Amino acid sequence: MTTSSYESLSHSKWDCKYHIVFIPKGRKKELYGKIRGYLGPLFHELAAQRNCQIMEGHMVQDHVHMLIRIPPKYSVAEVVGYLKGKSAISVARQFSGRQRNFNGENFWARGYAVSTVGFEETQIRAYIKNQEQLDGKGSSEQGRF
Repeated sequence: MTTSSYESLSHSKWDCKYHIVFIPKGRKKELYGKIRGYLGPLFHELAAQRNCQIMEGHMVQDHVHMLIRIPPKYSVAEVVGYLKGKSAISVARQFSGRQRNFNGENFWARGYAVSTVGFEETQIRAYIKNQEQLDGKGSSEQGRF
């Protein structure tokens, strides 16, 4: 890791990467077809609103893996909550025809798994890319985003 790979805030240099995994409510196989194609660009857009960058991402049939850079001014919980909450509202608006009153929208299950990524970034990237083969049941759709 070189010093050129570090980002800069006003008083700090940082390189904070996290491997995050979360699932849809009830682990339903909802991440196929139109929703899968819709969520990839949406995750990138939402992450950019929090000054984060999704470096690698893959949606398998019933869960999402992503390698994301989060600046230290935001907590991981804040960013993941923002991604899951806003994407659930957007999916409800786009695919359920709901325009308002989003109380109780439960597209994503509660919680997530997170691991900090240090010098093993290439191994984590390879793991995320190969999720379709590891799943064993993969589909013909590409799950990368």
